[in-house]
Amino acid sequence: MSGSLRPGTGPGEVWDAPTHTVRHGHAPLNATVEVPGSKSLTNRFLVLAALADAPVTMRGGLVSRDSALMIEALRALGVSIDVGADAWTITPGPLRGGVSIDCGLAGTVMRFVPPLALLAGLAGDIRPITFDGDPGARVRPMGALINTLRALGAAVEDDGRGTLPFTVTPPTTVPDAVDVDSSASSQFVTALLLVAPRLPGGLTVRHIGEALPSLPHIDMTCETLRGAGVRVDQPDERTWVVHPGALSLADVRVEPDLSNAGAFMAAALAAGGTVRIPGWPAVTTQPGALYPELLERMGGRCVLDGDVMTVTGTGEVRGITADLSPAGEITPTIAALCAMATGGSKLTGIGHLRGHETDRLAAIAAEVQRVGGTCEADDDSLTFGGVPSPDDASGGLSGAVMETYHDHRMATLAAIVGLVVPGIQVINVGTTAKTMPDFPSMWAEMLGG
Repeated sequence: MSGSLRPGTGPGEVWDAPTHTVRHGHAPLNATVEVPGSKSLTNRFLVLAALADAPVTMRGGLVSRDSALMIEALRALGVSIDVGADAWTITPGPLRGGVSIDCGLAGTVMRFVPPLALLAGLAGDIRPITFDGDPGARVRPMGALINTLRALGAAVEDDGRGTLPFTVTPPTTVPDAVDVDSSASSQFVTALLLVAPRLPGGLTVRHIGEALPSLPHIDMTCETLRGAGVRVDQPDERTWVVHPGALSLADVRVEPDLSNAGAFMAAALAAGGTVRIPGWPAVTTQPGALYPELLERMGGRCVLDGDVMTVTGTGEVRGITADLSPAGEITPTIAALCAMATGGSKLTGIGHLRGHETDRLAAIAAEVQRVGGTCEADDDSLTFGGVPSPDDASGGLSGAVMETYHDHRMATLAAIVGLVVPGIQVINVGTTAKTMPDFPSMWAEMLGG
């Protein structure tokens, strides 16, 4: 019998974020944190396994709401997935139409799964497939992908909104080249690349927009495809050519989620002390790989010994100017440190974050201001006033009830601030179940609780 994933805790009550810094008289942190598997890799591997030539065994996959939604979406389309305690087994099957897909608030589901409708049509099943999600998902940009599906021959009914909900009626033939404007999300390119090997002529994908955020995520997709034996060419920085062919995955092990590791790494700087992250890959395409460089610029020390990343901080943080366009998802963690840093900071290249789980730029500015900090958001950046050389342990910031906006990374931002500022309470810390269901207990364990 197929197993199921527990999507994690519900909204729950207000969470009292623990305060713990050397400046408050606490002992320095001395913790080893085992971070669960990468959400980005887990959901890419799940899609590719669903299209593989033979059953695939996956180990280290992230157990979270996002991965649970992906698994249920693929099952609805005809894929068999057995979830065991130590491994998941994905058995491909002919993809089918005539189903409804719940995307929740998972960008990977609402972007990666609709192109699979093309394969159902090519197999002869042109029954419509309906996609919907949480209320917050219905405002996330989808127009570029919808237009691209239409260019590939699908009929898409969205009442002109360019968002969820929408219905895709699969085509019976598909061209071998398409243009897409991925300025709002690199996931639009990834969605097309993942399905491309199974199209009769492969697919050439051309980005036609101005900006292209989160390039490491596209690189991750290309390397995942190549690891499965697919030929992917890139004649220029805006074009990808995926050749048709077999997908051979066999056994897959998912790397730890380096973006999720960021909150614990940042804790070493904010609280003071040492946090170790085992399983850190020597080579990776994850955007979280940028953390060591950024944290060192902010006053920490990061050392990779074997596969253990060790981060050490003093409890004092320096301001930073950084272009985060390659790795927008790490912005809330860096922003939390900028809010408590001595001196100003500016984070640029992050305008696309206005279309994530919430408008992250507006949310970050509002929450930093809520605790007495200075932060201004414009179209593409965040500017922080920072704090003066602090005369007190809180650096002039004050306690408050912080909102999370149903956004897991806003919850971890609040937790980082709470290390330094007494009296921080977090509404709906359970939203961390999106990628890290055990976050509150992991946080307490890191602090020695």
